[in-house]
Amino acid sequence: MACQAAAEMSQMFQRGTARILAWIFHKKAQTSCKSLIEWKVGAIHSGKTTRGLLMLHSTPEQLRFPPIAGYTVRADFEGGALSSDFGALLLRGIDRQIGLTARLAAAVQDKRHPSYIDHPLRDLFAQRIYQIASGYADGHDANSLRHDPVFKLSMERPPLDPAQDLASAPTLSRLEHSVDRKDLYRLTHALVDHFIASYPEPPAAIVLDLDHSDDQTHGQQEFAFSNHHYRSYCYLPLFIFEGTSHALVTACLRPGTRPPGRENAMILVPLLAVLRRHWPRTHILVRGDSHFATPEVVEVLAQRRGIDFVFGLAGNAVLLREAEPVIQDARRLHQQCTALAQAHRTRPPASSRLYAEFAYAAASWARPWRVILKAEVMAAGDNPRFVVTSLVAPTPQRVDEERYCARGNCENDIKAVKCDLHSDRTLATTFLANAMRLLLSCAAYVLHHALRTHTLQHTALAQAQPATLILTLFKVATQIKQYKDRILLHLPSACPVKTLLHRVTALLSLVPCPMVDTS
Repeated sequence: MACQAAAEMSQMFQRGTARILAWIFHKKAQTSCKSLIEWKVGAIHSGKTTRGLLMLHSTPEQLRFPPIAGYTVRADFEGGALSSDFGALLLRGIDRQIGLTARLAAAVQDKRHPSYIDHPLRDLFAQRIYQIASGYADGHDANSLRHDPVFKLSMERPPLDPAQDLASAPTLSRLEHSVDRKDLYRLTHALVDHFIASYPEPPAAIVLDLDHSDDQTHGQQEFAFSNHHYRSYCYLPLFIFEGTSHALVTACLRPGTRPPGRENAMILVPLLAVLRRHWPRTHILVRGDSHFATPEVVEVLAQRRGIDFVFGLAGNAVLLREAEPVIQDARRLHQQCTALAQAHRTRPPASSRLYAEFAYAAASWARPWRVILKAEVMAAGDNPRFVVTSLVAPTPQRVDEERYCARGNCENDIKAVKCDLHSDRTLATTFLANAMRLLLSCAAYVLHHALRTHTLQHTALAQAQPATLILTLFKVATQIKQYKDRILLHLPSACPVKTLLHRVTALLSLVPCPMVDTS
């Protein structure tokens, strides 16, 4: 018995010794690995080796942050079914109500063979327009966003099914490069048809604001010419907005040269014909700056019933001679106001203005027209301005301040399309592909405008620019869960626009608004 007990004690001692030795070797290995990693990281920072970089990348990719409250902070891209673009569902909701992408897709002839079509034309239009409207101007973003569950849900596809991924960037690029001149013509008319359909009944009056904007080019794009006024190679697209509602009527890309009068007249003729066919009793006021005051444009407008115009007019020797007496009166008025302000020790006026009118006919005009003079005198000198108009009733001051100067809002609308929705991303080599990109950005503006006017009325975002809507409403983190019979979206508990999203989604979930047949 004593021998058996001694043997058992010996075995227990051997097992305990083995465990202690294993623990010691484990600690030495940890220390050695830590020293090795520290040496490798130090070598990376000193630029002596690249092996440490390979070792770091052998682990899952992580984002590193400084410690917070004693905790190590790391992040990775293993979140799974998450998205930062909840706004895609809002765009889908407003698109269902106004039918924009369906109208645009119907205007383009699909030249693809039916056997090779994975993505219908309407889905391609909707995907590209939703991405632009969400702040993704680059077509290459589609290579990542095609897997985004919210964007897939906005295309009415199961969000977590890999077989239902959206179109890739090459597919969208082929769409942009496949359109021809007839397709572009029908697309511009589709935008006009949508503008008409947005009115439940013919309006009493509308204002058409015309303006060109430079679109600088930096490559070998077709028809990108040097423009002396903008001092760059550029395109010079034409935008047409409704002045009172800021709705986009249509747009078209054009070369970078100064537009001649016959080109502007050629664009206005079919546009006015379509508007007059649907709204025979609507009064139309057309306004623009001085390069629209050409005999071709003026004659086109003068020959049509119920249409007036107000254009800026460039000064010349004849106009300045007619304006000289009024300018002298404005100088005396400014001197008197300045002296009176100095006597009372108040701030002198920045400017003094007088208004007058007279009939004027340029050598190329068929008849004289009413010209409004704003004789403005400032501390820096005289600043006379001229406006030519067919309006008879308003006083000269009202014509200038209420009719003509209000066209400045059109520049804000162009800024929204150009800066927020990136209509100037015309990087394709062909002119037709760039024209297509311009129209896609314009369609994104139409969605934003409809969202503001239909859904966000009487809210703090009723007059918000697209960039503000994208940052406030669209960029909301979303977790997607797909079950057998339903899809559940989890938004942050601390979302600052929770109440507003309740209102918006309730309105967008209603039955789509009936569309007016504009065929």
